Amino acid sequence: MPVTIAWINGRWGEPDELQLPLSDRGLQLADGLFETILVLDGAAQLLPEHLARWAASAELLGMDPPPSQRDLSGLIDEAIVKSKLHKASGALRLNWSRGSGQGRGIGIPNVNKHRFWLTLTPYSPRFQPIKTITSRLERRNRDSVSSRCKTFAYTAAIQARREAERAGADDALLHNTQGELCCGTVANLLVHREGRWITPPLSSGCLPGVMRARALSLGIAMEADVGETLQSSDQGLLINSLSCRPIEMHDHQSLTAPSSAQELWQLLLDKGGSNR
Repeated sequence: MPVTIAWINGRWGEPDELQLPLSDRGLQLADGLFETILVLDGAAQLLPEHLARWAASAELLGMDPPPSQRDLSGLIDEAIVKSKLHKASGALRLNWSRGSGQGRGIGIPNVNKHRFWLTLTPYSPRFQPIKTITSRLERRNRDSVSSRCKTFAYTAAIQARREAERAGADDALLHNTQGELCCGTVANLLVHREGRWITPPLSSGCLPGVMRARALSLGIAMEADVGETLQSSDQGLLINSLSCRPIEMHDHQSLTAPSSAQELWQLLLDKGGSNR
């Protein structure tokens, strides 16, 4: 049976067994980046795309370059073997923090050693329809550098998800600071409108998602402003590397949920070359 496994500082074990120093800036200040990667049938899917985004984000935030594919390939293969996921699916999380701070405060140490760790958890991709609301409490800052990076700081997403659950929904769509629909709490937004798939542009403040990029590069979707809300004739999807969830209701208005969500997600996964 597949199991959850983790690695840090040369040690393998269960996540609850391994130790992260209390001085780590990722723990204290959310000063770090991560990537969540689908593992399917013994292989990390879309690994080059994920690592390219990871490296670009580190550069944007003034961090040292994270481990490369050459550095990680053997470690990932070992993690898949140890977690018994060679014939199953899982979620691989790669973490990169700025390392331990020196005393109090947010100032970046002149000399600091960045820290890497990973976890691999059994996980099945999800395609079930969901109900969403528009968050009234949280917004994406379209002008913030951090909006373009997958950082450890998920407070806004967590609060928006709590807001949705209190309203009897599964997830929330977020406006940006200009009042335009931008994304979900942990996924990009695709909208089928007037015969085509559109997705908010990166200038909206959405995360540059790997599956979103695939949809654009293959000509399946194009960037366009979605507006303040979904229209009754729209079909909507929340998509990321682990799921593609059709929106069947938004702000208590029924929508026609796309029936081809899983097929679209699989098409994006399969196209575009090698997964390793």
